[in-house]
Amino acid sequence: APATSSRKRPAIENHTLDGGWDRRLSKGAVQPDFTLDLHGCTLDAAHARLDHGLTLALQQGARVVLLITGRPRPSSDHASRSERRGAIRAKFLDWLTSGSHAARIAAVRPAHPRHGGAGAVYVVLKRGR
Repeated sequence: APATSSRKRPAIENHTLDGGWDRRLSKGAVQPDFTLDLHGCTLDAAHARLDHGLTLALQQGARVVLLITGRPRPSSDHASRSERRGAIRAKFLDWLTSGSHAARIAAVRPAHPRHGGAGAVYVVLKRGR
């Protein structure tokens, strides 16, 4: 599908999974192994919780983490996004791509409505070696 935005997207958003994974995720047929809720946290607390939560998920051998970020809020004022609702949603991809667990992330996909829809994403972790 052609890109609808000229904005460069972080690499983990574009990582490919085999077709079976993508089909099962889009249908909500994958049960998350670990849930990480950042909704309602401050930016600093959310960033710390994300890093710690991914550490725990990896230790437990999780493959699919349900990351609850809250719904995105439209804004044309990017300077004030850290003080607004939707700030976590606006920042989590940056945290994932620059974080200590970036190499262990296979892909990030939108969550099925039964798992939070627009307020959540699946973080698919690479299999442990």
